[in-house]
Amino acid sequence: MPEEIISVIAGPSSPGLAEKITKRLGAQLVQAELHVFSDGESKIKIGRATAKNCIIVQSTYPPTDTHLMQALMIAKKCADDGAGDICAVIPYLAYARQDRAFLEGEVVSVALVAKLLEAAGVRHVVTVDIHSQLAMSHFADMQNVSSIPLLAERANAMKLQRPIAVSPDAGGADRAKEFAKYLKTDMVALKKSRDKNTGEVTIDGKLEVNIAGRDAILIDDMISSGRSIIKAAEVLRKNGAGRIYAMCAHALLIGDASKKIKAASVQDIIATNSVPSEYAKVDLSPAIAATLKSRYSS
Repeated sequence: MPEEIISVIAGPSSPGLAEKITKRLGAQLVQAELHVFSDGESKIKIGRATAKNCIIVQSTYPPTDTHLMQALMIAKKCADDGAGDICAVIPYLAYARQDRAFLEGEVVSVALVAKLLEAAGVRHVVTVDIHSQLAMSHFADMQNVSSIPLLAERANAMKLQRPIAVSPDAGGADRAKEFAKYLKTDMVALKKSRDKNTGEVTIDGKLEVNIAGRDAILIDDMISSGRSIIKAAEVLRKNGAGRIYAMCAHALLIGDASKKIKAASVQDIIATNSVPSEYAKVDLSPAIAATLKSRYSS
């Protein structure tokens, strides 16, 4: 792809991923320089992008509001510099779980995020494993990239014993089914319920399939506090599962979540590099770059 077509802006939250995407596109890489003041305010400086199209790579993992604001600042600078098209690659999209008002008086926050990005000049958003189709519907122009093929490729190299894909809840059943197809195995969706006020998670301990001696892969879109994964691992252990792994697109792992998950007899946590950490073992750049090429090659 000719360099004059695209400039990739490496946001402060995702410099490594931005560099990998840039190499796959054969584009111009522009680094965003960040200064954080003592009161927490961010100041962004970027070199002038010479290409007519700007791709901003900035995941909005915690500190969520800071990373989101930085993305908006970069988009505004690209717009001010006269970019013809501005695309925001936001692998982990903050506020996607707030896609509706669950209780009276709540704000549908993802709808606000969509409007803010548009106001800053963003015309197209690329994200990874967005939480729901409803969240996606709030954006005028969005592409959702699936991490499932890449995660499954990693799982296939792990020499698992009669693996079974496990969704921590019914809502993730389709994700687990797709994952299981790549592994050429079966899946089971656990029956989970969550108190809307307290957040307390409970999972039915009775399974519809025999998992005794089988390696179980808990597959989810994100792992935040880890409570669902821990509860699910407890159920799997009680039902005689072999090794238990947790795989996801977005490993937020707030606080000591990873420690608690491993204490629940989970062998390993395997995630993509949408959130940089020691568990970011699957590179998203092949899938994201392919999506971007389809947009800018036409």
